[in-house]
Amino acid sequence: MSIQDIDYGTPARESATMVTLDIDGRTVTVPEGTSVMRAAMEAGITVPKLCATDMLDAYGSCRLCMVEIEGRRGTPASCTTPVAPGMKVHTQNERLGRLRRGVMELYISDHPLDCLTCPTNGNCELQDMAGAVGLRNVRYGYEGENHRSAVKDESNPYFTFDPSKCIVCSRCVRACGEVQGTFALTIDGRGFDSKVSPGALEQFMDSECVSCGACVQACPTATLTEKSLIELGQPEHSVITTCAYCGVGCSFKAEMKGTTVVRMVPHKDGGANEGHSCVKGRFAWGYATHADRQTKPMIRESIDDPWRVVSWEEAIAYAATRLRAVQQKYGRGSIGGITSSRCTNEEVYVVQKMIRAAFGNNNVDTCARVCHSPTGYGLKQTFGTSAGTQDFRSVDKSDVILVIGANPTDGHPVFGSRMKKRLRQGAKLIVIDPRRIDLVRSPHVSATHHLQLRPGTNVAAMNALAHVIVTEDLVDRNFVADRCDPMEFARWEAFVRDPRHSPENTEQYTGIPAAEMRAAARLYATGGNAAIYYGLGVTEHSQGSTAVMGMANLAMATGNIGRDGVGVNPLRGQNNVQGSCDMGSFPHELTGYRHVSDDVVRQQFEEVWNAALDPEPGLRIPNMFDSAVDGTFKGIFVQGEDIAQSDPNTQHVFAALRAMEIVVVQDLFLNETAAFAHVFLPGTSFLEKDGTFTNAERRINRVRPVMPSKTGKQEWEVVCDLATAMGYPMFYRSGAQIMDEIARLTPTFSGVSFEKLDRVGSVQWPCTDEDSVGTPIMHADGFVREGKASQGRFMITEYVPTEERASRFYPLILTTGRILSHYNVGAQTRRTANVAWHPEDILEVHAHDAEERGIRDGDLVSIASRIGATTLRARISDRMPQGVVYTTFHHPVTGANVVTTENSDWATNCPEYKVTAVQVTLSNHPSDWQIRRGDLVEVAAE
Repeated sequence: MSIQDIDYGTPARESATMVTLDIDGRTVTVPEGTSVMRAAMEAGITVPKLCATDMLDAYGSCRLCMVEIEGRRGTPASCTTPVAPGMKVHTQNERLGRLRRGVMELYISDHPLDCLTCPTNGNCELQDMAGAVGLRNVRYGYEGENHRSAVKDESNPYFTFDPSKCIVCSRCVRACGEVQGTFALTIDGRGFDSKVSPGALEQFMDSECVSCGACVQACPTATLTEKSLIELGQPEHSVITTCAYCGVGCSFKAEMKGTTVVRMVPHKDGGANEGHSCVKGRFAWGYATHADRQTKPMIRESIDDPWRVVSWEEAIAYAATRLRAVQQKYGRGSIGGITSSRCTNEEVYVVQKMIRAAFGNNNVDTCARVCHSPTGYGLKQTFGTSAGTQDFRSVDKSDVILVIGANPTDGHPVFGSRMKKRLRQGAKLIVIDPRRIDLVRSPHVSATHHLQLRPGTNVAAMNALAHVIVTEDLVDRNFVADRCDPMEFARWEAFVRDPRHSPENTEQYTGIPAAEMRAAARLYATGGNAAIYYGLGVTEHSQGSTAVMGMANLAMATGNIGRDGVGVNPLRGQNNVQGSCDMGSFPHELTGYRHVSDDVVRQQFEEVWNAALDPEPGLRIPNMFDSAVDGTFKGIFVQGEDIAQSDPNTQHVFAALRAMEIVVVQDLFLNETAAFAHVFLPGTSFLEKDGTFTNAERRINRVRPVMPSKTGKQEWEVVCDLATAMGYPMFYRSGAQIMDEIARLTPTFSGVSFEKLDRVGSVQWPCTDEDSVGTPIMHADGFVREGKASQGRFMITEYVPTEERASRFYPLILTTGRILSHYNVGAQTRRTANVAWHPEDILEVHAHDAEERGIRDGDLVSIASRIGATTLRARISDRMPQGVVYTTFHHPVTGANVVTTENSDWATNCPEYKVTAVQVTLSNHPSDWQIRRGDLVEVAAE
């Protein structure tokens, strides 16, 4: 069945005042400010329209939606006319019909009449409206001046721009501005010469277009059309599912033809995205059917042997036999596993259950270890809950937005667009980042303050902001007295009041001018609703946990917690990194962040699982690697994570994997880690999964299969088979049954079920009973720290400089991040047309640093740290301050993590990716590591 969204023509309005009017004899009551068009549509009365759509503000250009209103002259546009009490509206009569047909005649006289071969035939608004108004002939003929000879623009890999079919309704231009906030499109010319233009008469690929798809979605004709639709034809049914890229968790309609995806259309009712999308979710789903997909299990005795395709039964038996043999030889704790932040909650849950119940230990960890583990630790220490505080809609009520260590427009673009919209409405922005991200200055958006600090000094900056707030008496004393532990606050206040934390003193560390720091602190504390959004530029430091606690301190001190528009909000990197943590993927915690040493909690799991559980925490990922090199950790199950590419100090990771006697990889592709594997268990893409993802706002979304599994199994079925083969029987009939068990054992999920999600769309945990629809805003009434049920806890955040320092031999600091077109290690996006925007990782170098080294734009350079070196291409950039270089990590051939060190967060071992001392020099050949890697990959492929 195809899911059809109703387009109400104009956005919904919120108002406590209701207005009653008469439309075509029907009594209609709607909120004040609602358009006549929307009021009619909500009453089931269709008004013809072309320029109007409910994703955009009313425009009133097409004149097709004209109506008659008793007592008013003329025929006003219903999209731009607000309702009024007692208004009497007529949407259909002979006069209106005649006028509408006249309007349609003008459109059709300048439109190609190729409907039978047009890709949108059967789903074209212009075609529909011609039928709706009863147009049967065109009096003007087709021989006069027209635009039908305009040339197509095929430059974008995902959609075609055919200006000959354009009716200049401006919907695409408005969507680019109002929804996406890029302003890449404009109307060039006037009158009959008007036409849509990307940039200054450029092609789409040469313009500022970010390929979010908003223009394609808004277009009412075939002017902007997905190339997949042109190739495959109109879809015949659709399924609602959830994107498998970043932590925004966008909902999409997968529009299908049989088992083939025709296109992914952002779902208007998606709680996280509300009908918007980015280039990855909208277009970059082709990796799911890429030729590189491995769909058959494979085994081999040695990593030097070629792979051998086997049956599921043989692969499972082989993996179980070798894992048991390792335990018999080296002990129960000699094996472990890693869960995936790209897999569903249900898949993650069964993996950690297998490790605890079948392996008999707590040696389970997840990729959150290397990204947001400090978030879990820091927020739990201060607020009592290991998650962000707000929903994404909350930013619509923010007056001040503080973005630190995050790049929302590249890493979380749909939320980034929402944030930009709020900034265009007048909210103030503070950016704390060594790099000049787009939010600092882009069309119609600019930061009030860009605190361009030195990498590694986040804690010093947090303390300086706090010092100003305390010493200038900007603390919300009422909030602190009502909601926070008074003794902890007094201790913290005395700590940050110390002059050593003043902006003047910390300037020597941060590089931020004291006056600018003070101004930013005053704005955050006094500017109204103030919200903090942060990313890996906070957590991936030796003081990541300290910085998270520092942000929580700021929010509590200023009362910016517990309501719309405020809070402390981690922008989670991967689609289910929040869920993988919720599901008990850390070695010391069971689901819901409850410690394995808690006898009461552990007994609940033992009773349900029918297994004795170890009360001692297991090994973290870095401990696993170190123990492998030491010879005591000998086997690992890796679910959907490419640790050989994503983890720091690549050569150490290689050595650890090479030292193991059994490595089992469950994934879509033969990735870098699979080069060291003995068993490869093919996984399923998000298009085949049946389960849930939990996004950065704690929103639990359904992931529904739109096509059959290409492997013949769900990933959780494979894990259950492996656990059973190892002697611990595990069986579920469906993903729904797994969620029921999760809800039974996890208080924050106790009201969650597939049935509820299918009924209400999504919920945000805590969702604690059958009637609950979740908790969009956390800590509205109090905090949830154990033993201090309602009191927030201020933490001492002493600034400790990182051990990684620049020196004479390594004078530059490397920091890393993402780019819009790629995702994480690139395993998915590199297998799509997104490579057109970013075919290789690039090193951004300040002009001064480049000139000192004789480096020109585009030169091949070597970047070397104290532990390794690699080679990539340089780009001269003013985004970075002098002394800092920047690169992405999306391409394995680059090996950015060859140079990153094993320095890590003091509390969680999250690697310090963001601070690595390096030297950059001209080069004319690959690094030794890249040559060795090439040999390894070649052997693995054989």
